[in-house]
Amino acid sequence: MARLLWLLAVAAALLLAASPAAMAGGPVEVGVNWGSQLSHPLLPSSVVKMLKANGISRVKMFDADPWPVGALVDSGIEVMLGIPNDMLETMNSYGNAKDWVSENVTSYGDKLKLKYVAVGNEPFLKAYNGSFMKTTFPALKNVQKALDEAGVGDKVKAVVPLNADVYVSPDDKPSSGAFRPDINDLMTDMVKFLHDHGAPFVVNIYPFLSLYQSDDFPFEFAFFDGGRNIQDKGGISYTNVFDANYDTLVNALKKAGVPNLKVIVGEAGWPTDGNKNANLKLARRFYDGLLEKLSKDEGTPVRPGKMEVYLFGLFDEDMKSIAPGNFERHWGIFTYDGKPKFPMDLTGKGHDKLLSPVPDVEYLPHQWCVFDDGAKDKSKLPGNIQYACASGDCTALGYGCSCNGLDEKSNISYAFNMYFQMQDQDVRACDFDGLAKITEKNASTRGCLFPVQVLSAGGREAPGLGWAAAAILAVAVMVFV
Repeated sequence: MARLLWLLAVAAALLLAASPAAMAGGPVEVGVNWGSQLSHPLLPSSVVKMLKANGISRVKMFDADPWPVGALVDSGIEVMLGIPNDMLETMNSYGNAKDWVSENVTSYGDKLKLKYVAVGNEPFLKAYNGSFMKTTFPALKNVQKALDEAGVGDKVKAVVPLNADVYVSPDDKPSSGAFRPDINDLMTDMVKFLHDHGAPFVVNIYPFLSLYQSDDFPFEFAFFDGGRNIQDKGGISYTNVFDANYDTLVNALKKAGVPNLKVIVGEAGWPTDGNKNANLKLARRFYDGLLEKLSKDEGTPVRPGKMEVYLFGLFDEDMKSIAPGNFERHWGIFTYDGKPKFPMDLTGKGHDKLLSPVPDVEYLPHQWCVFDDGAKDKSKLPGNIQYACASGDCTALGYGCSCNGLDEKSNISYAFNMYFQMQDQDVRACDFDGLAKITEKNASTRGCLFPVQVLSAGGREAPGLGWAAAAILAVAVMVFV
């Protein structure tokens, strides 16, 4: 009997050791941003399976779409829901804020592990030219009031994720950090409100953008193993821009009168394509350094200790605006079809292994749209290429990008195929005035992947509907519209 108990104990230990969390080295302390700007979203239920398989315990959303949020119900995953910038003015009405909380917060009861409501997303970006300057703070106050009156304000806090451009340092030293002069009064009032209501300051920090925006930026300073050392007052030194940026904010908070306000890094990541410095090697270097840092709970020189960080982002998003740069569509730690891009140990222990992929992914037929070099009239080629890239995704073709080395024919084929795939392989999307043709031969070449798109989850699963019911509904819509 004793031997049997011993064998059972050994078996249980082996099973525990084989679990994802144990294999990763312990509980995961980072969150992820789950964006929605994909032409072909994956099944939310499958995405949640992947999150749980990898031990990811926190998710930040950019809206409150009940489809993905519904998949998070009873998952045990902590959630930050989002209210988009274009809804901020609506939230200036307390009645609307109250309705939003009723529909997207209290309706889930205790089944959704909701921790934060993000009111807007980087609303004070300089690029917005003050568009949300007057509506953000009133919206924040109304949402928090609605949460309080709904009886959940003690456990759900309203926050405003902000870009790091809301604070500055005149001499590039963290100790001189202060809020931007044009919004200093507003920011001071807002951080005091957050402090009074027990809510954190949420900031997005991107060392990649520091590198992207200035050719003079010291390359090694963007990473955690660069070895560069910048001195600040009081004998404080900085070896990476992430810490320097974070402490610039901490000093700005001190000047605003809330020195102990909790800080959460709402977004931190590195893109893998779309720019000469956006690639798998550098992304892995950044994440390895960040995760190792977080695992040590070392914090920053001015604020040591545990940090809360959300990685950006979960998947590549082919519908994102590329106004800031082509890299915007390539922030994912997973590919468009839910596969891990490179080994990553979320516990920061240095284990060299791939994360678990999204299960149950289905693809469109294995076919590609390519340039038909036998076409007689090629005079309309320039216009068709321009159209394909404007309506599709040609961000991988740029200088220093993953498909930069293609010849002219392959460049044209890549553009045509991306449009074709994003249009669900509709045969009409592979015409281009007779300049294209469909082939079953894999068009990938010279290390450049010509992807086959996934079967969009929108056609397989609708909220509250089975696949068959969703299909019937789609037919009905086509008949009666």
